[in-house]
Amino acid sequence: MNAVRSQTRSAAKQASAPGERTQSALGECVTRTVRRYLADIGDTPCAEGLHALVLREVEVPLLREVLAFHDGNQSRAAAALGINRATLHKKLALLGLV
Repeated sequence: MNAVRSQTRSAAKQASAPGERTQSALGECVTRTVRRYLADIGDTPCAEGLHALVLREVEVPLLREVLAFHDGNQSRAAAALGINRATLHKKLALLGLV
């Protein structure tokens, strides 16, 4: 398994331009998705703004997955997210997830 990881890291470093940082898997996923979205909409403006759209689309699945990973334990989920438990509870209520 370590050999595969090493080969993957080497391939990723070679694919990058000199001096360019390699992206995490999450960063690569976001990059591909945003590029595809922009190609699909072309010059059509995003009414709410692209930043707000991405945050809105990402927050719900992020919270659901982190909560599921921690078996619904909001304290552990909040710690993993790097936010206060009360803030997590407030977000869950606001998004209709509790």
